[in-house]
Amino acid sequence: MEPHLRRFDGQSWTTLPTLTRRGSEKHSCRPGGRPARLACCSVSQFSWFVAVSRPFLDSCSVSPEGALLVSQFDPGIKLTFPPECTTGTRTVTLQVLQVALSEVQDLTGDPHASASPLLCLSQTPSMHFLQPIRVQVPLPPGVTGHMVDMSRLHLMHGDPTAHTWTDITAQVSLYVTHIYAVFSVTHFSWYWLWYTTHRCVSGVVRKMYHRLKQFRVRFLALQRKSDPEQVLLQCLPSDKAESRLVSLSEQYDGPQPSELCILLEGEQFFAGFERGIDISADRPDCKDGRLSFTFYSHLKNIKEVHVCPTHPQQGTVRGQVSFYRGEVPNDLPEEVASKRKGHDNQWMATLPLRIPNADCDGNISGELNLGDPESGYLTQTNLLSISLRINQEWQNIGISLGISYDQLERIRNQHRDNFGAQVLAMLFHWARGQQGAGPGAVQRLMKALVDSGRRDLAEEVEDIVTLGKRKYEESLKRVGLETPTTSADPQSS
Repeated sequence: MEPHLRRFDGQSWTTLPTLTRRGSEKHSCRPGGRPARLACCSVSQFSWFVAVSRPFLDSCSVSPEGALLVSQFDPGIKLTFPPECTTGTRTVTLQVLQVALSEVQDLTGDPHASASPLLCLSQTPSMHFLQPIRVQVPLPPGVTGHMVDMSRLHLMHGDPTAHTWTDITAQVSLYVTHIYAVFSVTHFSWYWLWYTTHRCVSGVVRKMYHRLKQFRVRFLALQRKSDPEQVLLQCLPSDKAESRLVSLSEQYDGPQPSELCILLEGEQFFAGFERGIDISADRPDCKDGRLSFTFYSHLKNIKEVHVCPTHPQQGTVRGQVSFYRGEVPNDLPEEVASKRKGHDNQWMATLPLRIPNADCDGNISGELNLGDPESGYLTQTNLLSISLRINQEWQNIGISLGISYDQLERIRNQHRDNFGAQVLAMLFHWARGQQGAGPGAVQRLMKALVDSGRRDLAEEVEDIVTLGKRKYEESLKRVGLETPTTSADPQSS
């Protein structure tokens, strides 16, 4: 797989020009292990970035003189473009995806089954070639030219739009050398070489393709021991759930991970708090009271939120968090789609939560709103949510907000054994003092976050403020009190 860096501008992701290099031994994943590969790029502005891994991609320009494209994943994979195969220059792209032999044999139930790497071929513009293009691909693992049974060798053609697979072995000139299979095509698409005893191959190949996109996952819902109203939610592949639970056990309590569920790469899902528990802050990623996630197997799929009782009551509040699917993707295979029909087809798992009967102010009395609705404000619960994201830089933020070093030391000593309380006390001390009073308080907080190296948090505050302003304007419109955007014409009265 090939690493790439992607940038998020608030609406969409774009792939950046990425260079890869081998890191030093200190970048190794484990002591004594091989150095990790590093993905590097240059940017002119800061934003959200993520490193992703995708199938190796190779491309070249094909002119009327012809060309040769060799895969960097496996030099044995080659595309040969003869002269006069095109009248103009076009760009062709090759992606290669390796499939584990054990997965192929497990799915087919055939101990002798095997499959070559999956080839994804594309071109711009998308037109048939005038001459056949020679494609060379390694034979499936365990298969060699001198022992191959040609009746068991199948060349499969995949349609990426219809999500179908067709056996085209009889339609192409397929021959084998000692370690390679060679065939010619005029149309670019997906090609996959299989060796199996099954007579009907297309259904098995389709199931294998969809299995590559499916992951067996489990959900976690844990509460911080020092503050049960702080809830950590995470969705992760099932084989990582137990080790993750152990790593969090010192700071968090919670039930065992959920039962197994199936999610597709890139599928949306939601977490909703129920039975007397609510999220205690407005968040841009909260839709109709549910937190939205997008599952990617290589990402952490994790969020932390502050919750509180829906209504004040005596005693412990026993509630739950449930996980729900988003809309069913259009390309979902029938064997998976059939399991999503009927009552509660979008429900996946429910885990219990228990929180003490306490106000949502983090034991800090008195309601607090920072700023004003017209220019944007932060509520008390917003500050609680922001405090969860602040780390050891909290004192730098306090100094940038105008809090004296002596006062910060008093806060640190007063809450010596509770880091979260230190951060909260700093924020509320500023918000209730003269520095946090009056217009422009939210902007001063955002500047302090940027100056302390937390531009990401400043952007989150800006998102919260924008969301609050939009809700305020919508509420005015509902009661007919919206502020006119232009002054009235004096001659019209």
